[in-house]
Amino acid sequence: MPQSKDAALLRDRPDLAPLIEAAVAARSRAYAPYSGFPVGAALRTRDGRIYVGVNVENASFPVTICAERSALVAAVSLGDREFDEIVVVTDAAGPAAPCGLCRQMLAEFGLDLGVTAVGMEGPAWRLPLRDLLPVAFTAGSFEPRPTAFAPKA
Repeated sequence: MPQSKDAALLRDRPDLAPLIEAAVAARSRAYAPYSGFPVGAALRTRDGRIYVGVNVENASFPVTICAERSALVAAVSLGDREFDEIVVVTDAAGPAAPCGLCRQMLAEFGLDLGVTAVGMEGPAWRLPLRDLLPVAFTAGSFEPRPTAFAPKA
């Protein structure tokens, strides 16, 4: 387990320990030859199943997939759609937040998802996804709403 595990966080949320361990183990399998920044993620379903993912880089950087999306795709591919927590572990000194693409993909399945970030030295932190992606674009964004910019008939 990273030395950065925040004792207070794990004391208050012992259920995160297996997720952190799974993300650490996954991180060791990341394919990051270009950035040298391996990332592991562990995504837990509401009924307790854990899916892991790693970042898989490509010489064409836009083709790269992040660990968070890798875990999400694995879960959805096997039929899971309801999640309560994701843990992201990196080799950075402090915790690193999921990128914008990952936040948006995770938001598709609920803004109440807990997001825990763990680095190697700094304390871990945990926030709900809605705090990491305020004013998220979701399925509800397609609902017609009157706006001040709507053309007048």
